[in-house]
Amino acid sequence: AIDLSAKKEPEIFNAIRFGSVLENVVYDEQTRAVDYSDRSITENTRCAYPIEYIPSAKVPCIGGHPKNIILLTCDAFGVLPPVSKLTPAQAMYHFISGYTAKIAGTEEGVTEPEATFSACFGQPFLVWHPVKYAQMLAQKMQEHNAHVWLVNTGWSGGSYGTGKRISLKHSRAIIDAIHSGELEKATYTNYGAFNLQIPQAVFKVPDRLLNPSDAWTGNPEEFSSTLAKLAQLFQANFKTYADKATPDIVAAGPQL
Repeated sequence: AIDLSAKKEPEIFNAIRFGSVLENVVYDEQTRAVDYSDRSITENTRCAYPIEYIPSAKVPCIGGHPKNIILLTCDAFGVLPPVSKLTPAQAMYHFISGYTAKIAGTEEGVTEPEATFSACFGQPFLVWHPVKYAQMLAQKMQEHNAHVWLVNTGWSGGSYGTGKRISLKHSRAIIDAIHSGELEKATYTNYGAFNLQIPQAVFKVPDRLLNPSDAWTGNPEEFSSTLAKLAQLFQANFKTYADKATPDIVAAGPQL
């Protein structure tokens, strides 16, 4: 909820009323007005509210088999695209990798984002080998003809400290484009060492934002070295699972 405002996110802002729960926020004890810009406790301020407080919410919140599966990550290096269309092998690779970043305030001692990998985005709760879960995912994808997308809500224009966090309105526009079918019909271009397919245009999202190399504000050499650094972290992490992964899954990761 950091920096939340009625202008930026009117639906969420207006959903925060009696019946909602706020965590880690600073407020005026007399007026009970919340200062969403206050970071004195942590940047990781949060809110939970009843789903019916959102005007357009689908109640009850149930549906059939999804046509789109979104793997959500937060890249602190600023080199992953805001959205990528994944092949089945890439979906398995990135699901097994479970890459994201620890954000300031989520764990004690973490004051700035740092790369972390959690298999299947929930490693502590896994019973079987991560590859088994990835195979189950691939099977369901095939059965129901589901598309898989890697959506990055992290940094753009540079790493943490120089770049900026991808705005919520742009992330929301990307999600809307996925669900509307716009991205299924989009034109794609290949993205570097990660071999990801990124759309050339998304409605309401600046074109430069879609390709991290275009959005990067530093020099090209710095971008290349940062990209290589993250790719090496992926490769090092995946060595743990490579013995049970098929060659096509291994090959779906970054190649240097």
